Amino acid sequence: MIQLHGVAKRYGPTVALHPTDLAVGRGDVLALLGTSGSGKSTLLRAVLRLVVPDAGMVAVDGVEVTDATALEVRRRAGYVIQGGGLFPHLTARGNAGLLPRHLGWSDARLDARLAELAELARLAPDTLGRFPAELSGGQRQRVALLRALVLSPDVLLLDEPLGALDPVTRDGLQRDLAGIVADLGTTVLLVTHDLREAAVLADRVAVMDGGRIVQRGRLEEIADAPATPFVEAFVEAQRYALP
Repeated sequence: MIQLHGVAKRYGPTVALHPTDLAVGRGDVLALLGTSGSGKSTLLRAVLRLVVPDAGMVAVDGVEVTDATALEVRRRAGYVIQGGGLFPHLTARGNAGLLPRHLGWSDARLDARLAELAELARLAPDTLGRFPAELSGGQRQRVALLRALVLSPDVLLLDEPLGALDPVTRDGLQRDLAGIVADLGTTVLLVTHDLREAAVLADRVAVMDGGRIVQRGRLEEIADAPATPFVEAFVEAQRYALP
């Protein structure tokens, strides 16, 4: 579903991403783990060509992502960032309905879809009429999730989606998000530094260090047999979070 072959990115003398291969199958959930600056977000954004690689090829569902196809691919993908990225001058409904409106959806169709998703995301219906400043952090992230899912995307890209939330809110949203992903069967690529989040949401993980994937597999396999000193230190620092 998502394929990267030799994808690389450099900013001046700094290598953000060394040539990288990665594949995420249809319906799979893969978490990219690592510290800040390890290349996780660069890799994720390259999938939608929000970052233009210096080398290599990215394909989503068999379509190579180029300048000519990026818009088409983005319309088939949902994207959620830390903090939600909502427009402050639009209500929750206005934010979630931006793309459907652009595509000419009727009010009735949009309302029906948002009602369906709000129930799935455990978001009270009256929340949709509020502005982002009137919402809690957890509610803003749920609205951002609605916006990402409203067009029934084939692919969901999550970049530290719950990182700004308090632990209690984050724990609840992790479990709700895991249920939503399981119900929809969407292909998911998740960026996180949180082992618990990866354990709750992901089938497999890829650990990144210095712009490279240094180990990949199931989380329990990596925790039991870290391939590098960095992976061992990363896991040990959060061993308490593992199930």
